[in-house]
Amino acid sequence: MRTYAGHSSAAASNELYRRNLAKGQTGLSVAFDLPTQTGYDPDHQLSRGEVGKVGVPVSHIGDMRRLFDGIPLAEANTSMTINAPAMWLLALYVSVAREQAETEGRDVDEVLAKLTGTTQNDIIKEYLSRGTYIFPPGPSLRLITDVIAWTVHHVPKWNPINICSYHLQEAGATPTQEVAYALCTAIAVLDAVRDSGQVDAADMAKVVARISFFVNAGVRFVEEMSKMRAFTALWDELTRDRYGVTDPQARRLRYGVQVNSLGLTEAQPENNVQRIVLEMLAVSLSRGARARAIQLPAWNEALGLPRPWDQQWALRMQQVLAFETDLLEYEDIFDGSHVIQAKVDEIMAGAREEIARVQDLGGAVAAVESGYMKSQLVASLAEYRREMENGERVLVGVNKFDTTEPSPLQAEGAKAIETIDPAVEKAAVTAIEEWRDQRDNDAVERSLATLKERAQTTENLFEATVDCARAGVTTGEWAGALREVFGEYRAPTGVSAAAVAGVGDPELERVRARVRETGAELGERLRILVGKPGLDGHSNGAEQVAVRARDVGFEVVYQGIRLTPEQIVAAAVQEGVHVVGLSVLSGSHLEVVPHVVDGLRAAGAGDVPVIVGGIIPPDDAALLAERGIARVFTPKDYELTGIMDGIVSLIRERHGLS
Repeated sequence: MRTYAGHSSAAASNELYRRNLAKGQTGLSVAFDLPTQTGYDPDHQLSRGEVGKVGVPVSHIGDMRRLFDGIPLAEANTSMTINAPAMWLLALYVSVAREQAETEGRDVDEVLAKLTGTTQNDIIKEYLSRGTYIFPPGPSLRLITDVIAWTVHHVPKWNPINICSYHLQEAGATPTQEVAYALCTAIAVLDAVRDSGQVDAADMAKVVARISFFVNAGVRFVEEMSKMRAFTALWDELTRDRYGVTDPQARRLRYGVQVNSLGLTEAQPENNVQRIVLEMLAVSLSRGARARAIQLPAWNEALGLPRPWDQQWALRMQQVLAFETDLLEYEDIFDGSHVIQAKVDEIMAGAREEIARVQDLGGAVAAVESGYMKSQLVASLAEYRREMENGERVLVGVNKFDTTEPSPLQAEGAKAIETIDPAVEKAAVTAIEEWRDQRDNDAVERSLATLKERAQTTENLFEATVDCARAGVTTGEWAGALREVFGEYRAPTGVSAAAVAGVGDPELERVRARVRETGAELGERLRILVGKPGLDGHSNGAEQVAVRARDVGFEVVYQGIRLTPEQIVAAAVQEGVHVVGLSVLSGSHLEVVPHVVDGLRAAGAGDVPVIVGGIIPPDDAALLAERGIARVFTPKDYELTGIMDGIVSLIRERHGLS
């Protein structure tokens, strides 16, 4: 039983972890901030406004020591949601475990053999949905392979990869696509480990037994539960037939769940409680396909960062299920249901077809590089949004049953969400400067030089990374050294390949006509820049805005994620756009968005309106308006065509058109 947690600093997060463990939580699930996830130190330009926002900053071994102060790692079960720098964070964790063993006079190898937990370490879904990749797919797969090989030999109870279909569903994946693309990732990883020569053929069963999955549970109960039964059967089939694993225990699908945060609503957020409970039931009632670990979001995550009380409420939901009900006491209550079996068969058949299609393209890595998988997800999410907008898909409290009484949970004066003090970032910047001053910088340079040398060979990089950790190298320095060798990567956006929407939709046709007419009056086609400033890689919303803008007739400039305000301003001026739309979901909107407005003014383009969308509390929206933001959109503004209509009106207003 976990809650996904971490914010502000290692010290503040350590206090939160101890409090949660005292309340009955049985595992830790570490959320890292975006600079840590993308391999930057707190003082890097792209880290501005992002430090400590969506997780804890861990910049070096000192931070890792403080994060787990008073928590014996040999007895903990720690899940770390980290991908591109997974090797680095695991090396820090292992180094602290070694220090704890040495301090207590225990055998180091014995302590390492007891470490249990998970590094997510799944880079494929980062290219497709979440955006915290750093290196190109080939080198990224090599880092994953090295972590798996090292842990199998040295930390045998650790899950070195947690193949994560969770974000695929958030990006629009159907149950069939979620299963298929997750298994395609597993094939790519297991083939790479097998072919690397670092693990004997006889030990492949050990590798398979330590592969875990992290899935999304949506609110369509029967569909989600059937998905997991199909997933379980296909994994058993794949590992037996492709990798020759004969032990049924090693072939078991071991998975954890985060229930669907995408389905949480800003409108009537109290409805999220029943959504979370139903989603939890979908992955716990079928005993043969039951999750090993469940972490639940809080009811108010669509509003902002949950408070400790909100997280406690989510934890109590699991405890009521486990200790008060009898729902977990019986054999699989869905065995023998012809309805369930028909749905399972449908998902399995569709997943086999999609897996075969991806393998024909050259596998998961090739399907990422070509943009195939990304374009499929963008198209699926576009279809989902169309169904929601036209009412085919009902969201209670959003597009139906939207009248409401005032909520006591959001009463005036109540602090409805956790907020991060802006001083956190300044403190982190000061702390890392002090860390660099007090460490042995010669040892740091030697360890980084060794890492770069080995990165140019086929040698396993884990021990070199551990040496960097113990020398006092920072997160940004480790990632920077490998950037020099491997280069950086920008994944395909999938926007250009998404199907045009709304044939026969009268509202869409009306807005298309307005776009054409306004362009004719201005003497040029209307152009919109859709930008993702900062390190927030959750691009689903930005991509859907870009697709709909193109559908109504805008020329769309969309360069993907992770841009500085300066880069966005330069592109807006160069392309001569009529409006700039920014998407920020990480909570850094007050820091990064005004920089774009100021930059446009400085470049002589202050008349170009800037709009912003994201998880933005009302008080912050008011502050953004004061700073010159023309419009603010939040998840309750779900009608994309209506948003496009508003953007046309804004352009006409700025150009003095009636």
